[in-house]
Amino acid sequence: MMFLEFFIWGAWFVTLGTYLTQNLKADDFEIANVFSTQSLGAIIAPFIVGMIADRFFNAERVLAVLHLVGAFLLYQMYQSTAIDSFYPYVLSYMVLYMPTLALASSISFRQLSNPEKEFSSIRIWGTIGWIVAGLSISYVFKWDALASEGALKNTFLMAGIASAVLGVFSFTLPKTPPVKALAGEKPSFSSIIGLDAIKLLKDRNFFIFFISSVLICIPLAFYYQNANLFLSEIGLENPTGKMTIGQISEVLFLLLLPVFFSKFGFKKTILVGMLAWAVRYLLFAYGNAGELTFMLIIGIALHGICYDFFFVSGQIYTDSKAGEKYKSAAQGLITLATYGVGQLIGFWVASFIADKYKDLKTTDLASFWEHTWVVPAGIAFVVMIIFAIFFNDEKVSKTN
Repeated sequence: MMFLEFFIWGAWFVTLGTYLTQNLKADDFEIANVFSTQSLGAIIAPFIVGMIADRFFNAERVLAVLHLVGAFLLYQMYQSTAIDSFYPYVLSYMVLYMPTLALASSISFRQLSNPEKEFSSIRIWGTIGWIVAGLSISYVFKWDALASEGALKNTFLMAGIASAVLGVFSFTLPKTPPVKALAGEKPSFSSIIGLDAIKLLKDRNFFIFFISSVLICIPLAFYYQNANLFLSEIGLENPTGKMTIGQISEVLFLLLLPVFFSKFGFKKTILVGMLAWAVRYLLFAYGNAGELTFMLIIGIALHGICYDFFFVSGQIYTDSKAGEKYKSAAQGLITLATYGVGQLIGFWVASFIADKYKDLKTTDLASFWEHTWVVPAGIAFVVMIIFAIFFNDEKVSKTN
């Protein structure tokens, strides 16, 4: 499940910025519109998960249906030849795909007796799926090298096939019925639409974590929107394949996460992840595809710390705070904060920065990208300071 869940995403999302720029000739704000569909889907995700998976239907069945419909939408994206026809399909797809991230996590947590130690060994397969997708694009099909000829459109077809496979496979996953329905409660309106998880924000620490999650995902949006295009434009060969170095490091740090988490605690783990984000963007700002290529490679490799030490730790922390009844809705809430609100702001900030310095792109490409990457580095550093000051460290309890 995890392998296919993230193979699908990695199969088309990494190269999306390059595809939109080179093949659909989209401008900066059209690109921001397309990337923002991910955030819109994430904002809707808690309502879909809270309304359906927590109340009425088994989570694995909801996951199956969403991926089957998603396969059809990915095929429509593959057939689109203009940004105007492409946008409605990518919007519809993201509204359906983003809830599956929370569902996949929820299904996993429900089957584990000790998620703090066991979840990493499940989630690691998602990372492997993303790696396989990236390596396939660059080294098996060589679509990077043929990007200017429109080869990247094939990524949508590959993702669509994988989505159809996962849709069928999901019906065979362990049964994950709605916990609330088993409790025999009469659902309130707020619980049906997933708002019960908002009660978690009354906890001061969780509120600080939620706000920090929103803010740290502003610089993350720069990476999603610009990294592949940046590496392609400065002349780095096989950029999609090289970006899988980040996922390979993610595998390593997923294995180290339980040890680091247990020894140093949640707060220090999160802070290390935030610091890594600031450093990686500075490496991007001042590296190049020549003698300073090593800076780009290190920046990519830091993805493992950036992602695992923040996102995976955050999922474990959220699960420990949610309690038995609101696990799915709580994961949907943190998805709203990260992939939703935070990245929605981030995509628009990234497009604003790109538009502000667009004249440099034709006269001094290196300077353009330097300006583009310094901004998210600064944001990540500020968020790290805020979290360090206001979050009181606490031990994450084992959850069932």
